[in-house]
Amino acid sequence: MISFHRDEETAEMILSGMGQVHIEVALSKLKRKFGVDVDMKTPKIPYRETIRKPSKAQGKYKKKSGGKGKYGDCWITIEPQERGKGFEFVDKIVGGSVPRQYIPAVEKGIADKMKEGIIAGYPMVDVKATIFDGSYHAVDSSEMAFKIAGSMAIKKAVATASPVLLEPVMKVEIVIPEEFLGAVIGDINSRRGKVQGMDSQGVSNQKIEAIVPMAEMLTYANQLQSITSGRGMYSMEFFQYEEVPAHIAQKIIDERAKDAKEE
Repeated sequence: MISFHRDEETAEMILSGMGQVHIEVALSKLKRKFGVDVDMKTPKIPYRETIRKPSKAQGKYKKKSGGKGKYGDCWITIEPQERGKGFEFVDKIVGGSVPRQYIPAVEKGIADKMKEGIIAGYPMVDVKATIFDGSYHAVDSSEMAFKIAGSMAIKKAVATASPVLLEPVMKVEIVIPEEFLGAVIGDINSRRGKVQGMDSQGVSNQKIEAIVPMAEMLTYANQLQSITSGRGMYSMEFFQYEEVPAHIAQKIIDERAKDAKEE
């Protein structure tokens, strides 16, 4: 079955089918009936960012350029949360060092910066941020100044919090004739996959259950067809996010930086 949707995160139009040939046939019909040409490329991977250890930092925004100035100052701590818990903001201001009306602006600055990404431009997740101190100016302080201060603080704090990239990992089920078992398992291992189990299917087929990074599965249909002479089938669904190995993460970060410069 052909399916089509727009990925909200990557802003890409995603066309899915039962293999490369299936998609190419659909695009051929689109060209023949409606005269529409389609450029295909490998989909982007929805990576995430997070941190591995606590950190603290000050975000101080001060600007004076004639007339009323701009001033916002906050101290925050950040710490990692359990995978999937998301973002949490805690207010521990005492004594009015930061007036109550500016604290939501600090939270907004932190949340917006995390959404943009800090180390590679991917959304940052599973972080608890706590504001515990700061200062303000009776005339120059404003919500915008504290929002910028919050953004500055989270960026500084993340730099010393052992930031890492996370990648989506898929749960994969593969059904193949038993004679191809060794070759298919070897291919899964080469894709950084982990075989979770095997089970007989019918008289001569084997079902393999594995966990494999999404980045390694984008062209898997063609490879499986090649290995099994067209006799293999597979399905996959999202499983969880896991840390990207350091050497691969650095390549991803470098590529994002290159793309940003070209844009």
